[in-house]
Parts: sequence; structure tokens; C-alpha cells
Amino acid sequence: LPGWDYPPFSGAVADGRIYGRGTLDMKGMLFSILEATDSLLAEGFRPERDVWIALGFDEETGGTQGALKIARYFEEQGIAFDAVYDEGGIIIAPGLGGIQRTAALVGTAEKGFSTIRITVRGTGGHSSMPPEKGSLVLAAEIIEQLNREQMPAFLTAPVIAFLDRIGGSMGVAQRTAIANRWLLESLLLRSFESNPATNALVRTTTAITMARGSDAANVLASEAEVTVNFRLLPGNTTAQVKRHVENICNGYDVRIEELSTREPSQISPDDVHAFEMIRTSLAGFYPGTIVTPYLTLGGTDAYKYEAVSPNVYRFMPVLLTEQEQGTIHNENESISLENYGRMIAYFRDLIRNYR
Repeated sequence: LPGWDYPPFSGAVADGRIYGRGTLDMKGMLFSILEATDSLLAEGFRPERDVWIALGFDEETGGTQGALKIARYFEEQGIAFDAVYDEGGIIIAPGLGGIQRTAALVGTAEKGFSTIRITVRGTGGHSSMPPEKGSLVLAAEIIEQLNREQMPAFLTAPVIAFLDRIGGSMGVAQRTAIANRWLLESLLLRSFESNPATNALVRTTTAITMARGSDAANVLASEAEVTVNFRLLPGNTTAQVKRHVENICNGYDVRIEELSTREPSQISPDDVHAFEMIRTSLAGFYPGTIVTPYLTLGGTDAYKYEAVSPNVYRFMPVLLTEQEQGTIHNENESISLENYGRMIAYFRDLIRNYR
């Protein structure tokens, strides 16, 4: 295929990398868990605790037939877990985001979402006699307000813990702001808001993703549609998002529909054995790495297991450059053999030493 150095489903091994769709998201982690388990079984290893490997097949489309049913089975059988480990954060190289040390970003929570369709009613008719503001113009005004008047920024527990862990490895200005958060929080938030990646860590984001008006160039639609996707911080709710949209649309003739929603996940603790095991297992493979809580921005299947464990963590133990992260769901997705080997070793260590 264009853009691929090797066929996307070939699993080609070249130049120290494995190429193929999903090598980073999430076949690499899937096979490393299976490789680790197979090798331990071949050695006759028997864990002190039960270890369950739950592999869903439909995470990208909601996980309703995979992880959701697996979690319900556990709940029905009365099976609970000391820890649940799933995909999520990664290990970032020094220099990314101004952090001067290698840092393992362990998702202790993930954002929720709400997709809302706003139908705006206006005057339809022929384009030769347009009204002052047709439905599409009114929809554009709403879009502008949604984009300008976003939900307020604030620091969540995972982001506060992240700042506390990585503050000492940042520049003087960042260290000062983090150390004096009680005084300089507004400055810190403005710094986060200046970049799309960090802005998503401190607010429920608003993304205008779809708009629809007339199907013909010379026809004024009596209704225009706008679809908005919100990604919710822990601490915000889908009900708050809907009220926010209603307030923005006040004074317009609209219909507001929630197409799909999910509340943000619970926040798992970082002062328990389940979290410490991540740090302990990583130490042998990535010495000197900061292990920190983090907020997972994308959706995973992990939240479905909250009913069977209070300790749910989202982390893939691979060290990725910014360029490698950009290949996820993209052309030339690949994983280095070094990352793959270390991931197998990490899961072997985690399973072998969990007490």
C-alpha cells in the first residue's frame, strides 16, 4: 500500500523492527503477554496468585461483545482482582514535554466522552432569496460559541500526581510553578492550555467533528446539523456537558440529542501494591525511569473492569519516540525488536513476582 515500506499485515521484520498494522496498538502488547505466559508455563512456573488473561476483540468499536461480557462474567462468578492492567500510557524519552528524564506514564484514570448532535432550525427556501440568517449561519454561530466558550480547565488528581513526580526533572520556570501550585495554579493552567496535547489533560475538550446543511447548492436547508465530540475530565459529568451545550444554544431554535456517552473512569490509587508492582518490574529494564500516574486521553476497555477491582492501570511498557507514536493507526506502524523483547521480559517479571 502507498506509504508502507512493507505490506501492513505482513509482520515483516526488517532493520530491527516488526512492521504491520497494530504492532503498537495493540498486537505487540497482546503477543508479548502470550509469549511471557508461554515461556513461564514451559518452565513449569506456578504463580502464587491466580492470573487471568482477558483478551477482547472489539475494543475499537466499544468492547461490548468482548471486555464488557468478560467483566460481567467475573462479576457474576464473584471473581475480584487485586489489579487490572490494560493498555494506555507509555514510556517517553527524555526531552518530550520538557521532562528531562525517561518517564513511564501509567494511566490511573481515563477520560469519558459525549457525542452530541445539535439540530438548528431556520428558514428554508430557494437560495435566490436568502434570509438574513439561514439555519447554517445560525449553526455556524453556535459552532463559534462552542469553540470559544469551552468548559473550564482544572487539575485532576492524576495530573497533580504527575506534576509532583516529574516537577524535579523540568526547567526552572516549570519547577517553580509546580512547587508553588497553590499560588501559581492559574499560570500553570494557562501553560497547559497553550498546547493541544497538554490542554486535553486539564479540561473537557470540545471537538466540532461534523456539520450538515443542504444537499443542493441552490437550496436553503430548513435545518442544519452540528455534531460535537466532548472528552470528559474526571470530575465532569455527561449531564454537565449537556447543560453546557444547552446554555450555548440558549436563544436558538434547536434540538439537542446525546448520540453516545460514557462517564469518565474512576481514579485508581497510586499508593498501593498494584501500582508499586509496575515500578518494581520496570526498574530492571528501564533503570532511573520516573513512574508516574497519568490521565489516559483516549478510550480503553479498562474502565469495564472497575466493578471487579479498585486498582485499574493503563500502561504499555514500551519506550517510544514522538515519531514512533505518530505511526499508531498510521502508515508504517512498527515496533522495535528491543521494545518487543523488553515488553515480554516485563510481563514475565510482573507475573512471576506478583505476590
